[in-house]
Amino acid sequence: MSSTLEGLHFPSSAAQQKPSTSKAGREIIAEALASADHALAVQVKQEKNWRKQYPKYFKALVEHGIADAVTPIAIAEAGLNKAHHSFEFYREGQKHLLKDVMDLEAQQLHTIHLTGESDAAPEWYVPYRGQKLQGEALLKQIQKWQDEGTVEASHADALRAAASHPEWFDLSDRTVVLFGAASEAGPLTWLCKWKANIAAVDLPNSRIWGKILDTVKQGNATLYAPCTEPLTADASEAELKEKLGANLLTQIPEIAKWLIQSEHQLDLAAIAYLDGEKHVRVSMAMDAIMQYVSAQKPDTSLMYMCTPTDVYAVPEEVIEASQYKFQHRSKAQQMISGSLSKLSRNYFFKQNSHRLIASSNGKSYGVADCLVVEQGPNYALAKRIQQWRATLARQNGQRVSINIAPSTTTHSVTKNPLLKAAFNGASLFDVEAFSPETTNAIMAALWVHDLRNPESAANPEVKLEHPLELMMHGANHGGLWRVAYLARTALPFAALYGFANDKLPLSKVLSKLQK
Repeated sequence: MSSTLEGLHFPSSAAQQKPSTSKAGREIIAEALASADHALAVQVKQEKNWRKQYPKYFKALVEHGIADAVTPIAIAEAGLNKAHHSFEFYREGQKHLLKDVMDLEAQQLHTIHLTGESDAAPEWYVPYRGQKLQGEALLKQIQKWQDEGTVEASHADALRAAASHPEWFDLSDRTVVLFGAASEAGPLTWLCKWKANIAAVDLPNSRIWGKILDTVKQGNATLYAPCTEPLTADASEAELKEKLGANLLTQIPEIAKWLIQSEHQLDLAAIAYLDGEKHVRVSMAMDAIMQYVSAQKPDTSLMYMCTPTDVYAVPEEVIEASQYKFQHRSKAQQMISGSLSKLSRNYFFKQNSHRLIASSNGKSYGVADCLVVEQGPNYALAKRIQQWRATLARQNGQRVSINIAPSTTTHSVTKNPLLKAAFNGASLFDVEAFSPETTNAIMAALWVHDLRNPESAANPEVKLEHPLELMMHGANHGGLWRVAYLARTALPFAALYGFANDKLPLSKVLSKLQK
């Protein structure tokens, strides 16, 4: 088996024809839970229906993490340690554990240096529903999002701070590293308007590098791209498209050692996405590289974008808002949702949990469980790995920008018919799904805010009352945290509304669910 594999893979055994992603996922989550709840950790390992039951175990990670400031750090350390001791890296027919991958001999990556052709000054605006929001119009929209519960106050404050500091957007003094540089939800387009020095890591693929090169060419940024062979300064664009790039799954030690050669402080952004189990693998690859680079260059900062369809510890006021929405539903909504809930034996329109958990810091927190079963345990694990690293790195003194991005109608999401329809019908439950161009502008600005503002939660010198507050700050969940129902129990009806909206009489009936 080892002779046919190359790069990073889930762990396998002699008895298995192929690696079991479910077994590996269960073991990593069990290890993370073990110190907090041994009995539940044993139950995780024995879970027969992981594909459907995983949400309750991910929720338990958060619930136990709330108890005090020590537990979430212990959970993160245990989970990451297990993952790095489990995933396997294959090279030339030999199998290695991921934890040992940096000891392998690495082929040298060469650097290609290109500069954009624009001399435009950096500027920031937010494309939104056909408008180009700046100045007073932008501030008005930010306030509207905050008032409607689409974003948390800390997110709105960060955007307002960014709007009031246009000088922050000149990134000529920063060297940013984009893992998955061409990602649809990534900040490449904006960084290329802001004079950034960009080390772009993405697959060797002419279509991908055509997009990256075109974007850089139109902007005012400087690109540093990896290449397995030295190219002359007069290499054609066609040749560059064919030869630039590095594979995160197969060239982990090469990419890591290429990055530490830089004489500049690095800001590493883990934005690469792949479908299914590959998402876990690429998250682990990025984690290995970021851990190594951070050890070699301690002033390195980290950046992650969280998904709103996950489970988080949230402030007490969020739980109160969800409870208020449930208690003040319209009579039509109460009647329709109540009937459907009874018919489904409480499977549909289940009330959101409004339980508060006391922490040793004297505060109480709730849990926003917005996991969508259809996205699967691999997606949840990939994002949990990133949260663990962010929490642990900040605890150890690194600057970490990790913000929840809103549900966004990217291709990777909308190619799933159920999710596409659910996003189209999200307004039924006061949830807003954002277009990619809006999300890109907002999240890129948040990253700049976290790099520039000394008062940002990203700054490890800013005291947080609990480690999990790192993910609470700057959240743009689109309203998901504050819905009246457990999100996944209302999703089918948001999807139905999305399918039916403006096409069938059914949409008029379903619209009565809204206030």
